[in-house]
Amino acid sequence: MNKLVYVATGRRKTSVARVRIIPGEGKFNINGRSLDEYFPQKAFKETALKPLILTQTEFQFDIMVNVNGGGISSQSGAIAHGISRALLEANADYRQLLKKEGLLTRDPRMKERKKYGLKKARKAPQFSKR
Repeated sequence: MNKLVYVATGRRKTSVARVRIIPGEGKFNINGRSLDEYFPQKAFKETALKPLILTQTEFQFDIMVNVNGGGISSQSGAIAHGISRALLEANADYRQLLKKEGLLTRDPRMKERKKYGLKKARKAPQFSKR
């Protein structure tokens, strides 16, 4: 009894989400915890579930996610990216829907590195003439 498993990787900032979706009844598992347990805030839950809601597949797949790195907001974005990619693997017809919403594009914004002689990436020490 070998079910189909669709695997994808989602990324945002420094977060990486390894997503597996299996045809099922809508169970969600993130790092061994439920969706409500992992994301108590509604906004992060909505971000993570956006691809499923768009494609109307909320209760068609069981989703297992391993996510690490970054913060909670970054992780929810990475999960959404991973789910979108996995859904595309499951059914290529979702491409247009997901692409229109920008869920297939990896968000390239990352923290700029600190430069020498500066306090942060761009913040310079106070200038003194004398």
